[in-house]
Amino acid sequence: MSQDILGIHHVTAIADDPQRNVDFYTAVLGLRLVKLTVNFDDPRSYHLYYGDKLGHPGTLLTFFAWPGVPKGRQGTGQVTVTSFSIPQGSIDYWIERLSQQGVSFTGPASRFDETVLSLQDPDGLVIELVAHPQAELRPAWAEGPVPAEYAMRGLHTVTLSEDGYERTAKLLTDTLGFRLLGQENNVFRYEVAEGGPSAYVDVRCAPGLRRGHVASGTVHHVAWRTPTDERQQAWRGTLAGLDLNVTPVLDRKYFHSIYFREPGGILFEIATDPPGFTVDEPVEQLGTHLELPAWLEPQREELAQVLPALRLPAAGTGKSAAS
Repeated sequence: MSQDILGIHHVTAIADDPQRNVDFYTAVLGLRLVKLTVNFDDPRSYHLYYGDKLGHPGTLLTFFAWPGVPKGRQGTGQVTVTSFSIPQGSIDYWIERLSQQGVSFTGPASRFDETVLSLQDPDGLVIELVAHPQAELRPAWAEGPVPAEYAMRGLHTVTLSEDGYERTAKLLTDTLGFRLLGQENNVFRYEVAEGGPSAYVDVRCAPGLRRGHVASGTVHHVAWRTPTDERQQAWRGTLAGLDLNVTPVLDRKYFHSIYFREPGGILFEIATDPPGFTVDEPVEQLGTHLELPAWLEPQREELAQVLPALRLPAAGTGKSAAS
């Protein structure tokens, strides 16, 4: 079963102002808004999905947007860094772009023989851009504001910060099928399936770091990919057998999900690759209209009144236009 985890499916974080979030991730970082929907568990708030042209698993960063939510605190028991791949020769471009956009960053620095830029989004979420030779094997979103040859190519790594890494490492290797790839100081890198960008996870052993608090500017959970509903059901049985309090399968419309907490307290999800984001919008129109699951359609008018109005990116520009 271990080979059925294919890598990272998506990372979900928490934002305050949804408009500010849309503007940053589309107009500054150049990702595509692939789905504008609501938090199915709190439908009076947005759930925003960013990724490549189709929103392929492994490219997705999503946000629960809760205006006025308190500021979170990064620390142990959290995903503290979300890293994206960029092409090997694009570091200089991104240094110039971030400088022109007024985005503070650190680096370039070297880690695991890769070149890394680190920045924060408007809510303080830590994002990294990692130059990797395999980045160009994945297609870029070519219609955004960043030229395709420099554009982000999906997720690279998530960093799990833990009081101690042993129990988390055991779950990764003995249950989920990850392999230890290397170590730098207190950071242990693992890979799964075929390895490479979006199949890495770094575990940072940081016993001196205070416990994190999940709120604005922090990651809510990380989801791992599995190819089918059948394999997801098998994973649920395995995890329940380990007394990990795994949830029932939940229908997220674009994928199906189960959730559990790993030993360090981070919320993990296992999500199916299908059905994907074109189940309710054609490719050309992804992210251009508010989409709701069938069970929320009767509330559409009510939700439209309470959700903040958004200026969405105009097709092919990454610039805001009236929605």
